[in-house]
Amino acid sequence: MSTPNAYLTDLFSLAGRTVVVTGGTGVLCGALAEGCAKAGASVVVAGSSAERGGERVKAIEAAGGKAAFVPVDVVSRTSVEALLAETLKLFGRVDGLINGAGVNSGSAYFDVKDEDWQRVININLTGVHLGTQIFGKHMSESGGGSIVNLGSVTSHLPLSRVFAYSASKAAVVNLTQNTARELAPFGVRVNALCPGFFPAEQNRKILDATRVDNIMRQTPAARFGEPDELIGATLLLLAPKAGSFITGAAYYVDGGFTGMRF
Repeated sequence: MSTPNAYLTDLFSLAGRTVVVTGGTGVLCGALAEGCAKAGASVVVAGSSAERGGERVKAIEAAGGKAAFVPVDVVSRTSVEALLAETLKLFGRVDGLINGAGVNSGSAYFDVKDEDWQRVININLTGVHLGTQIFGKHMSESGGGSIVNLGSVTSHLPLSRVFAYSASKAAVVNLTQNTARELAPFGVRVNALCPGFFPAEQNRKILDATRVDNIMRQTPAARFGEPDELIGATLLLLAPKAGSFITGAAYYVDGGFTGMRF
């Protein structure tokens, strides 16, 4: 019998696998990229900032991992196709994709600008669609894989003043379930990771004192999440052994927020 540590390592291991993380230059998906590397994966940090991407790659390499930065515009089919091609050139395979690029825009509903609405929908939803379609097709033709889409607590409960964001994240879960059904026969699993409130660049400007107080009152854990607290669920969804029968699911990592009603 294997030791407990060896058993757990094998269960959640990503050794020999390659994972692409869009939005990997940001706070949350950057932490996920580092977590995947620590689990043994070669990681492609994909995003729009070469400076931040390079910093994340250096952090991964300093910890003994293997990574590379590849620029991507997630709303451009040509750019996402180039991301896949470059990943295959760098590492020879792709086994996992985290569709993590996202933006937010907060305002009263009647003040929502057309350009802000379209930008949020494009990046948060169309970006997930393009990544899933392009990488999912490759995975379905090469033996399978796992796709993790970034949803949100707003996938379950709409929040005020973030109308496009809430709509886009609800649609991400719907798309996740739909594509999970389509890709399952090819050995490709598709799931959604739905974080609660993790202060990051895109939401700090809308977290005023009143909003923070309201969030804390509905969060049994009574605090914000830390980026590393998303890694466990991510490894479960990506790992070929631990997550082998999980597809079409939405995992909420939110300190209990979505379970509360007043």
